[in-house]
Amino acid sequence: MPFTLPPLPYAENALEPHISARTLSFHYGKHHQGYVTNLNNLIQNTDFEGQSLDQIILATANSLTHGGIFNNAAQHWNHSFYWDSLSPQGGGEPTGALSEQITKDFGSFDAFAQLFKQAATGQFGSGWAWLVMDTDGTLKVTKTPNADLPLAHGQKALLTCDVWEHAYYLDYQNRRPDYVEIFLKNLANWDFASKNFDQR
Repeated sequence: MPFTLPPLPYAENALEPHISARTLSFHYGKHHQGYVTNLNNLIQNTDFEGQSLDQIILATANSLTHGGIFNNAAQHWNHSFYWDSLSPQGGGEPTGALSEQITKDFGSFDAFAQLFKQAATGQFGSGWAWLVMDTDGTLKVTKTPNADLPLAHGQKALLTCDVWEHAYYLDYQNRRPDYVEIFLKNLANWDFASKNFDQR
Protein backbone atom coordinates (compact mmCIF):
# COMPACT_ATOMS: atom_id res chain seq x y z
CA MET A 1 0.00 0.00 0.00
CA PRO A 2 1.30 3.50 -0.75
CA PHE A 3 1.97 5.85 2.13
CA THR A 4 -0.85 8.24 2.98
CA LEU A 5 -1.18 11.53 4.81
CA PRO A 6 -2.31 10.74 8.39
CA PRO A 7 -5.32 12.67 9.69
CA LEU A 8 -4.52 15.59 11.95
CA PRO A 9 -5.34 14.89 15.61
CA TYR A 10 -7.26 18.21 15.77
CA ALA A 11 -9.03 20.66 13.48
CA GLU A 12 -6.91 22.98 11.35
CA ASN A 13 -8.02 25.98 13.42
CA ALA A 14 -7.60 24.24 16.79
CA LEU A 15 -4.14 25.69 17.47
CA GLU A 16 -5.19 29.30 16.97
CA PRO A 17 -4.15 31.93 17.91
CA HIS A 18 -0.71 30.35 18.29
CA ILE A 19 -0.60 28.65 14.87
CA SER A 20 -3.16 29.83 12.34
CA ALA A 21 -5.43 27.60 10.27
CA ARG A 22 -3.79 29.16 7.20
CA THR A 23 -0.34 28.03 8.31
CA LEU A 24 -1.60 24.55 9.15
CA SER A 25 -3.44 24.28 5.85
CA PHE A 26 -0.26 24.99 3.87
CA HIS A 27 2.06 23.07 6.16
CA TYR A 28 -0.06 19.94 6.45
CA GLY A 29 -2.02 19.98 3.20
CA LYS A 30 0.76 21.14 0.86
CA HIS A 31 4.20 20.50 2.40
CA HIS A 32 3.50 17.23 4.21
CA GLN A 33 1.33 15.95 1.38
CA GLY A 34 4.14 16.77 -1.02
CA TYR A 35 6.60 14.59 0.90
CA VAL A 36 4.14 11.69 0.90
CA THR A 37 3.47 12.03 -2.84
CA ASN A 38 7.18 12.29 -3.65
CA LEU A 39 8.04 9.29 -1.48
CA ASN A 40 5.43 7.09 -3.16
CA ASN A 41 6.70 8.11 -6.59
CA LEU A 42 10.34 7.53 -5.67
CA ILE A 43 9.90 4.04 -4.20
CA GLN A 44 7.53 2.75 -6.89
CA ASN A 45 8.96 -0.40 -8.50
CA THR A 46 12.00 -0.41 -6.20
CA ASP A 47 13.12 -2.70 -3.38
CA PHE A 48 11.76 -0.12 -0.93
CA GLU A 49 8.18 -0.58 -2.09
CA GLY A 50 6.26 -2.40 0.65
CA GLN A 51 8.78 -1.60 3.39
CA SER A 52 7.79 0.29 6.52
CA LEU A 53 8.69 3.96 6.89
CA ASP A 54 11.26 3.17 9.58
CA GLN A 55 12.86 0.50 7.39
CA ILE A 56 13.17 2.91 4.47
CA ILE A 57 14.67 5.63 6.65
CA LEU A 58 17.26 3.35 8.21
CA ALA A 59 18.17 1.82 4.84
CA THR A 60 18.67 5.19 3.13
CA ALA A 61 20.22 7.31 5.91
CA ASN A 62 23.58 8.72 4.76
CA SER A 63 23.09 7.13 1.33
CA LEU A 64 24.71 8.88 -1.60
CA THR A 65 22.34 7.25 -4.07
CA HIS A 66 19.02 7.39 -2.20
CA GLY A 67 19.09 10.90 -0.74
CA GLY A 68 15.76 11.82 -2.29
CA ILE A 69 14.05 8.79 -0.80
CA PHE A 70 15.55 9.47 2.63
CA ASN A 71 14.59 13.15 2.61
CA ASN A 72 10.96 12.51 1.73
CA ALA A 73 10.61 9.46 4.00
CA ALA A 74 12.19 11.28 6.93
CA GLN A 75 10.08 14.38 6.37
CA HIS A 76 6.95 12.23 6.31
CA TRP A 77 8.04 10.70 9.63
CA ASN A 78 9.06 14.06 11.13
CA HIS A 79 5.83 15.82 10.23
CA SER A 80 3.62 12.96 11.42
CA PHE A 81 5.50 13.12 14.73
CA TYR A 82 5.30 16.93 14.86
CA TRP A 83 1.50 17.02 14.54
CA ASP A 84 1.30 14.76 17.59
CA SER A 85 3.84 16.95 19.41
CA LEU A 86 1.29 19.78 19.29
CA SER A 87 -1.92 20.07 21.28
CA PRO A 88 -4.59 22.77 21.69
CA GLN A 89 -4.27 22.04 25.43
CA GLY A 90 -0.48 21.83 25.33
CA GLY A 91 2.34 23.73 26.95
CA GLY A 92 3.34 24.00 30.57
CA GLU A 93 5.35 21.19 32.11
CA PRO A 94 5.15 17.38 32.00
CA THR A 95 4.18 15.34 35.02
CA GLY A 96 5.00 11.89 36.34
CA ALA A 97 7.96 9.81 35.29
CA LEU A 98 8.97 12.09 32.40
CA SER A 99 9.04 15.12 34.68
CA GLU A 100 11.24 13.23 37.14
CA GLN A 101 13.62 12.16 34.37
CA ILE A 102 13.87 15.70 33.00
CA THR A 103 14.79 16.97 36.46
CA LYS A 104 17.33 14.16 36.86
CA ASP A 105 19.02 14.67 33.49
CA PHE A 106 18.78 18.46 33.08
CA GLY A 107 18.57 19.70 36.66
CA SER A 108 15.14 21.29 36.23
CA PHE A 109 12.42 21.82 33.66
CA ASP A 110 13.55 25.43 33.22
CA ALA A 111 17.07 24.23 32.41
CA PHE A 112 15.65 21.83 29.83
CA ALA A 113 13.47 24.56 28.33
CA GLN A 114 16.46 26.86 27.96
CA LEU A 115 18.45 24.17 26.15
CA PHE A 116 15.49 23.37 23.92
CA LYS A 117 15.02 27.02 22.97
CA GLN A 118 18.73 27.34 22.24
CA ALA A 119 18.62 24.27 19.99
CA ALA A 120 15.51 25.44 18.14
CA THR A 121 16.66 29.03 17.60
CA GLY A 122 20.28 28.06 17.00
CA GLN A 123 19.57 25.58 14.20
CA PHE A 124 20.99 27.36 11.15
CA GLY A 125 18.51 27.22 8.30
CA SER A 126 15.85 24.52 8.23
CA GLY A 127 15.60 21.73 10.74
CA TRP A 128 14.18 20.39 13.98
CA ALA A 129 14.68 20.60 17.75
CA TRP A 130 14.12 17.39 19.70
CA LEU A 131 13.79 15.95 23.15
CA VAL A 132 15.21 12.45 22.80
CA MET A 133 16.19 9.45 24.81
CA ASP A 134 19.78 8.68 23.89
CA THR A 135 21.26 5.23 23.45
CA ASP A 136 22.48 5.27 27.09
CA GLY A 137 18.94 5.89 28.41
CA THR A 138 19.43 9.54 29.33
CA LEU A 139 17.35 12.42 28.00
CA LYS A 140 19.03 14.93 25.71
CA VAL A 141 18.11 17.95 23.64
CA THR A 142 19.29 17.71 20.05
CA LYS A 143 18.82 19.56 16.78
CA THR A 144 18.93 18.15 13.27
CA PRO A 145 19.21 19.91 9.92
CA ASN A 146 16.77 19.54 7.05
CA ALA A 147 15.15 16.07 7.14
CA ASP A 148 17.57 14.42 9.58
CA LEU A 149 15.97 12.79 12.62
CA PRO A 150 16.85 10.91 15.84
CA LEU A 151 15.87 7.53 14.37
CA ALA A 152 18.85 7.70 12.03
CA HIS A 153 21.15 8.09 15.06
CA GLY A 154 19.74 5.31 17.24
CA GLN A 155 17.85 7.74 19.48
CA LYS A 156 14.18 7.64 20.52
CA ALA A 157 12.26 10.85 19.82
CA LEU A 158 9.94 12.07 22.57
CA LEU A 159 8.94 15.54 21.30
CA THR A 160 9.86 17.82 18.40
CA CYS A 161 9.51 21.40 17.22
CA ASP A 162 9.64 22.06 13.48
CA VAL A 163 11.82 25.10 12.75
CA TRP A 164 11.57 25.08 8.98
CA GLU A 165 10.28 28.52 7.98
CA HIS A 166 7.08 27.10 6.53
CA ALA A 167 6.14 25.99 10.07
CA TYR A 168 5.89 29.53 11.40
CA TYR A 169 6.62 32.25 8.83
CA LEU A 170 3.03 33.21 7.98
CA ASP A 171 2.34 33.80 11.68
CA TYR A 172 5.70 34.95 13.07
CA GLN A 173 7.74 36.05 10.01
CA ASN A 174 11.42 36.06 11.05
CA ARG A 175 10.63 35.80 14.79
CA ARG A 176 11.57 32.17 15.29
CA PRO A 177 12.33 32.71 19.01
CA ASP A 178 8.75 33.89 19.59
CA TYR A 179 7.38 30.79 17.83
CA VAL A 180 9.60 28.49 19.92
CA GLU A 181 8.56 30.26 23.12
CA ILE A 182 4.89 29.82 22.21
CA PHE A 183 5.51 26.17 21.35
CA LEU A 184 6.79 25.45 24.86
CA LYS A 185 4.28 27.63 26.70
CA ASN A 186 1.09 26.80 24.78
CA LEU A 187 1.46 23.91 22.34
CA ALA A 188 3.93 21.22 23.46
CA ASN A 189 2.03 17.96 23.91
CA TRP A 190 3.55 16.55 27.09
CA ASP A 191 1.01 13.73 27.21
CA PHE A 192 2.39 12.52 23.86
CA ALA A 193 5.98 12.91 25.06
CA SER A 194 5.18 11.01 28.26
CA LYS A 195 3.61 8.20 26.28
CA ASN A 196 6.75 7.91 24.16
CA PHE A 197 8.89 7.96 27.30
CA ASP A 198 6.78 5.25 28.97
CA GLN A 199 7.22 3.02 25.90
CA ARG A 200 11.02 3.03 26.24
